Amino acid sequence: MMGETTLLTHNKNEMRIHRAGYTIIFLFAAVYLALFISMANIPTCHGLIEYTTGISGALLLCFLFFFFRNPERTIIPDNMVAVAPADGLIVALEEAFEAEYLNRQCIKISIFMSVLNVHVNRYPVSGKIKYTKYHPGSYFIASYPQASELNEHYSTVIETPAGHSVLVKQIAGIVARRVVCYAKEGEQAIQGKDMGFVRFGSRVDLFLPLHAEVVVHLHEKVKGNLSSIARLYN
Repeated sequence: MMGETTLLTHNKNEMRIHRAGYTIIFLFAAVYLALFISMANIPTCHGLIEYTTGISGALLLCFLFFFFRNPERTIIPDNMVAVAPADGLIVALEEAFEAEYLNRQCIKISIFMSVLNVHVNRYPVSGKIKYTKYHPGSYFIASYPQASELNEHYSTVIETPAGHSVLVKQIAGIVARRVVCYAKEGEQAIQGKDMGFVRFGSRVDLFLPLHAEVVVHLHEKVKGNLSSIARLYN
C-alpha cells in the first residue's frame, strides 16, 4: 500500500519562511548590501564586477528564501496514524534495534532530504515528549546508514495516548552543520506541528513499534504531513 494522504484543513502554497532561517537570511542580506554599496563607491571597480556580484548575491538570496520555505500544512491529528516527519526519499525501511532509549527491536524508516526538499521537520504523532537529547558528531553523507549513529543529531521520543513510544532522529548531513529541535521533555507534541529544522541536506529516522502497519515503500517519495507512514494499533 502506498503512503496515504492525511486529512488537511489547510494546504496553502503561500510563501512563508521558517524561523530557523531568519538570522541567516538577515545576515547574508546585510553583508551583501554592504558589499554592493562599497563596490559602487570605489571608482576603480569595474562595472562588470559590480554586475556579477549583484547577480550572484541576488541568486544566493533567492536560494536561501527557497531553502527555508515553510509551506502551511495543517492537519487534523489522528492517533492511529504516524505521518511523515519530513519531505524526502525513503532510503531505509527495516527492522533495527534502537539502543539509545527504547532498547528494543523497532521498524526503522529513514527519510533523506536533498537540498531541494522542504527541510521543515514535523511531529509524526501526538503525545508526551518523554526524552530529547543532542548528540554532537561527524558530517558524513546523510543517506549512508552509519549517519544515524555517527553524524550530529537530535533524538526525541514521543509517547502517544495509546502508550506507543516513537523515536525521531534529526540527522545532519555532509553539508548541514546545524540541527534545530524545538522539542522539550515533558511538553506535549501535536501531530503535524513544527518540530525543528536541519540545514542544507539531511535525514530523519523514525523508529516505530514492530506491530505498526507500514504503508510506504523503500525509495518512495513522501511529504511531511501529506503522507502517512504507518498505522498504529492498540
